[in-house]
Amino acid sequence: MRTQVGIVGAGPAGLMLSHLLHLSGIESIIIEDRSREYCENRIRAGLMEHWVAQMLIETGVGERLKREAMVHDGIFLAFNNEAHKLDFAKLIDKHVYIYDQKEVVTDLIAHRLKQGGQIRFEVEGTSVHDFAGNGGKPTIRFKHQGKAQEIECDFIAGCDGFHGVSRPSLPVGSWQGYDRVYPFGWLGILSESPPPEKELIYAYHERGFALFSMRGAELSRLYLQVAPDEDIEQWSDDRVWDELTTRLQGVRPLKRGKVLQKGITPMRSYVTEPMQYGRLFLAGDSAHIVPPTGAKGMNLAMADVRVLARAFEAFFRKHDTAGLETYSATALRRVWKGQRFSWWMTQMLHRVHGGEYAGFDTKRQLAELDYVAGSEAASISLAENYAGLPID
Repeated sequence: MRTQVGIVGAGPAGLMLSHLLHLSGIESIIIEDRSREYCENRIRAGLMEHWVAQMLIETGVGERLKREAMVHDGIFLAFNNEAHKLDFAKLIDKHVYIYDQKEVVTDLIAHRLKQGGQIRFEVEGTSVHDFAGNGGKPTIRFKHQGKAQEIECDFIAGCDGFHGVSRPSLPVGSWQGYDRVYPFGWLGILSESPPPEKELIYAYHERGFALFSMRGAELSRLYLQVAPDEDIEQWSDDRVWDELTTRLQGVRPLKRGKVLQKGITPMRSYVTEPMQYGRLFLAGDSAHIVPPTGAKGMNLAMADVRVLARAFEAFFRKHDTAGLETYSATALRRVWKGQRFSWWMTQMLHRVHGGEYAGFDTKRQLAELDYVAGSEAASISLAENYAGLPID
């Protein structure tokens, strides 16, 4: 096979990149090791920045989003038995959207296939070759339905996530990883129950952080701070509900429902620099991951591919290589701002139990929350970062 851009990974980054390239008349082929059903049903992040929603709508893949997404004016910070509203609409005239990542993936897959896009699901043994830019043609090799195949392309976009093949394929010594592992994880449940508030509640409690979010009017996504190596078998449904109720501290009534999913996710920050080598470009989780506190994962991936799509368009239309040469530097400016905000939200809201400075940190966190909730300037800063910094 031959195409202009070979894309590894059919997550939000790879699919959106293919969609944007198609709008510019640039050919691409996507390969994905999972099945279409798996991609369309994997529940991940559900919060979308204002500009991402507008991009989906403006590029023709936002019709269902417009009908079904929950549009939020802001968030609540809960501490000291009170909930404090941060109204983004009033502070910065922006909103955020609740629309599960799997729905974005479902919409993009359907649209790409309807437009004649090529997506190979359930491939095996993927590897990338000859992308150094020394005269060879970048090639993606894999097996599909038991048959060895390869795609020869002008460029490769590695959008295959943190555990994909793209980042490890970069030459040793050509990149550096910046890593921070946090001393806690999130125990998350998906439940058939109405959320306690029409917008997200970020709750600080002496027993640990809790997040009360939603996927619909009768579907809640709820999280508890736990140890990263916590045994999920020790958390019965009743114990989870009891702890969620305790950490909400009566700020809002919490109705219980059937638990549909339950799992524990460790938390870390990670950035790859640079996000490119030769004719191989990384985007999304293959280049960086963030703790979920700041809701930046999918949004940073979308920012990456917007920059990358524009760079490819300039190259193929005008033979202009400037955008490709500066892709990493451009993308990393936003990535590191997203990392800073995610770290800041995480350290402000999560309890570190024990240690020499535990008492001091508790008082400091409460003072910081009180400042953010009470200062318009601090509220605007949080709102700007949460709803999405300017993209252009």
